[in-house]
Amino acid sequence: MLYGAKTIAKYLLGTDRADRNFAVFPDDTMIVSYPRSGNTWMRFLVAHLLHPDLAISFANIETLIPDTAAISSRALKRVPRPRTIKSHEYFDHRYPKTIYIVRDPRDVVLSFYDFQRKYGQIEDSFPLEMYVNDFVLGRLNSASWGTWAENVGSWTSSRYGSHRFLLVRFEDMLSDTKLQLARVADFIGVATSSAMLDRAVMHSSAGRMRKLEKQQEHQWTATQNHRKDIPFVRTAKAGGWKNQLPRESAVQIEQAWTPLMVSLGYPVDSCRREAIQHPFGISYSISL
Repeated sequence: MLYGAKTIAKYLLGTDRADRNFAVFPDDTMIVSYPRSGNTWMRFLVAHLLHPDLAISFANIETLIPDTAAISSRALKRVPRPRTIKSHEYFDHRYPKTIYIVRDPRDVVLSFYDFQRKYGQIEDSFPLEMYVNDFVLGRLNSASWGTWAENVGSWTSSRYGSHRFLLVRFEDMLSDTKLQLARVADFIGVATSSAMLDRAVMHSSAGRMRKLEKQQEHQWTATQNHRKDIPFVRTAKAGGWKNQLPRESAVQIEQAWTPLMVSLGYPVDSCRREAIQHPFGISYSISL
């Protein structure tokens, strides 16, 4: 009874966090990913499509595309519809149109490691090998979102192929941002031109976002009270794990999640290769 009273009080005061507990409307569009997979970049890109007359920045992104982990249920309910909402949640059957961004977990873990150092959640001296072990075993403080495989797999296994679901790989966003953004525009039903796409891509570049972060790091809720020597927006590159991740750690990730990684186009090199057909219709080599 006391727990329920506290929950109600937090909701009425607006001190709760929406997370999974918010009212979902049929005209919502969700932008979902496991943390450190390109969600903030996608928010900027989509915001430029939805609000072409605005200057999109960290000062207004939380208003335009709110984060369920940074807004109260009551405040989220007041956001004008149709809403576009960011989430890191594992599969939720209530979500209508969902753009899901996936990234190679070997790069994700490096980005997450820096992120948690920035937020003071781990010490700089925390061994990377131990962090990777916690990452794979679901011992991070993000455990409520599941491990990388649980989060990604919950969405791809439940929704892939649905007209309400668009899977976008971070690596494909890097290699041809304009093409991937055109896919997103078509999915959410926004009429665009080549010039509009070019503008959105240019104004959402990693370089520009890093510059904006530096200018607005004391304004944005995600950076204002956290150390400034580690940027939120990192290098926006793929494959950095090959030089930065200890080989044993890369192998641990690969051996834990080989089938899902390969099904998404992330080849593994741990052991012998064998050709397989993944569920999305593309053949890859898998290490067994």
